[in-house]
Amino acid sequence: MIEKADQIFVLLAHWLVSFLPAELQHAAMVLLGVVGIIATFPAIFALTVLLERKGLGRMQNRYGPNRVGPYGLFQPIADGLKSLTKEDIVPFSADAVVHLLAPVLLVVVVFMGYAVLPIGRNMTLVNMDAGLLFFFAIGASTELSVFMAGWSSRNKYSLLGAMRAVAQMISYEVPMLMSSVAVVMMTGSLSLNKIVEAQNQYTFGLPHWYVFTPWGFAGFILFAIAATAETNRSPFDLPEGESELVAGYFTEYSGFKFALFFLGEYVGMMGVSGLGATLFLGGYSAPLQALDFVPSWIWFFAKIMLAMCVFIWIRGTLPRLRQDQLMNFAWKFVLPLTLLNLVVAGMWRFMGDGWMRWVVCSAILLAAYVLMARVGMRKERFGPRSYRYAE
Repeated sequence: MIEKADQIFVLLAHWLVSFLPAELQHAAMVLLGVVGIIATFPAIFALTVLLERKGLGRMQNRYGPNRVGPYGLFQPIADGLKSLTKEDIVPFSADAVVHLLAPVLLVVVVFMGYAVLPIGRNMTLVNMDAGLLFFFAIGASTELSVFMAGWSSRNKYSLLGAMRAVAQMISYEVPMLMSSVAVVMMTGSLSLNKIVEAQNQYTFGLPHWYVFTPWGFAGFILFAIAATAETNRSPFDLPEGESELVAGYFTEYSGFKFALFFLGEYVGMMGVSGLGATLFLGGYSAPLQALDFVPSWIWFFAKIMLAMCVFIWIRGTLPRLRQDQLMNFAWKFVLPLTLLNLVVAGMWRFMGDGWMRWVVCSAILLAAYVLMARVGMRKERFGPRSYRYAE
């Protein structure tokens, strides 16, 4: 019974395609997987937007949506209908074709990343040996869609926002990729399924997740920072800085095109959250061996929703950085630590079992963090803060 609950979607798909001729069954299985991804994650997106608006409302001592439906539960439906019915305004001098293709390309590219994510046991749409490489390669195309949006709008604010976004995304994509290399070194494979299988082991009921090692914990934190900046989320949301750039690269977008950008941002957040869970948190594996009876796909979605809650929490807590602070943080702090973490991962691998490698690896990472933080703060010459009322 437990096995059937875990494989319910796989069994349902096999049952549906069994009515088709044998030569069409493989294509039908792929089509069902695509439909499932396209139907599931936008639905989670709608719930996440409601959760974010409610959560930020509570953090800011206000109610949030509470008018449409019971407790405001129908607010995502109202937002969707509003986006569909709003007028699509295209600037007269804009490149209409590129202006249309930019949000479409963004959404298509974001959804393609889910093709290699192991959502559960036997629930990977395309189980390729270089799944991690495919995810990063296809994700790099989002920079192109962002620049297309800013350039085609013929608006200086949009173009400046696009340039900011591309510079930021490239800068933080490097440490995000390098933090993942440590996982590849330990697993010996670029296959996301094999990375999950390597962590899906237990000792005394506790999992062998990479996040529970010094190099894995440091890599996870660096990956989370880079993923936050990669998705343009606060405090790294400078490309959409309302006080400086109106709305950034999608200033000239309205109606359903704007909704596509909004959808792409949140589905992209869920995608990198799923990748982070796969690399460092055991993917679809249970946090305790005693909880292994829970279907694997439930654990995967639970980890994604936990990551989304952290995204919301950070947005409601931290102020926006300056552009120079953002770039210096990427190239002078995050990237050097990711490179050092690769060395530490190699030491962890070849020092053998025992407590000594825990002490050595942890000491190296902690010393590097403290040293770089102190040197960076001294160069910035931050003075003591003073708080006073505005006159």
